[in-house]
Amino acid sequence: MNEPRPKRFDRAVDGILLLDKPQGMSSNAALQSARALFRALKAGHAGSLDPLATGMLPICLGQATKVCGYLLNSSKTYRVIACLGSKTDSGDADGVVIEQQPVPALTQLHIEQVLNSFLGAQLQVPPMYSALKHEGRRLYELARSGETIEREPRHIVIESLQLIAHSDMQLEFEVRCSKGTYVRSLVEDIAVRLGTVAHVTLLRRLQVDPFEAARMITLEALAALSLEQRDALLQPADAALLQMPQVHLDADQETALFHGKVLTGFSTLSEGFWRAYSAKQQFLGVVRSDGQGQVRAERLFVTDPQAANRT
Repeated sequence: MNEPRPKRFDRAVDGILLLDKPQGMSSNAALQSARALFRALKAGHAGSLDPLATGMLPICLGQATKVCGYLLNSSKTYRVIACLGSKTDSGDADGVVIEQQPVPALTQLHIEQVLNSFLGAQLQVPPMYSALKHEGRRLYELARSGETIEREPRHIVIESLQLIAHSDMQLEFEVRCSKGTYVRSLVEDIAVRLGTVAHVTLLRRLQVDPFEAARMITLEALAALSLEQRDALLQPADAALLQMPQVHLDADQETALFHGKVLTGFSTLSEGFWRAYSAKQQFLGVVRSDGQGQVRAERLFVTDPQAANRT
């Protein structure tokens, strides 16, 4: 009689892996590869990268999947190389060249002036080759079938734009930007102000706030480790929420919170989201303060209301 095959995903493991996504792989494929290495029952990623792109792809496992939404809202930093003089249908090197223009003589001063003109809050039109939906279909599906629809501009913020290098046909820079920013569209818009067209040839995500590039690991390096060593690489879920202030609850407050009650007596807390911890420093979840003394649960990360106080 054949032995039953072991389940591929059989571990209730929690934490955040900072994966260095390889070029040529979709974000979902990278997610599934990492999930298989941890045998995690539950997994998700925080912010897709194009197949051409490399770099930081936070993989959230188990209870940490609850912070994916917060990471999606984080600022991100990219290193970009653009090819000047040619435009593709997808905005990157994976597409087909649809337009070519001469590149004017560009000085470093002029390029930096153009980059600086993009700093701050602005509206950006998303590209057709994106995962946004129109009437239930992804825009990239419509684009591949030759359709083009009008897209609503979206509010974005370019926090910094630093020129790294440039040549007659190439531009390299680093950009820090808000959620919802399409770097391919930014490259095309920069090229227009420089008097030409362009497309992305290299895109590497260096950072997803609050995580730094030094903590990233490749799939190859991850596969070479033991399961215990992989687990040791995981960041706790609350590491994604360090921008929030923290509040500590006693045992009675904790129990009340997990029973859906509104807590009172927190007049010193400002309005907004707070990280909540038990008296024994266990992360409980995110709570919301109304700024007038009341606190209620926003997203809880512990299912047993007494687990945080057990020895």
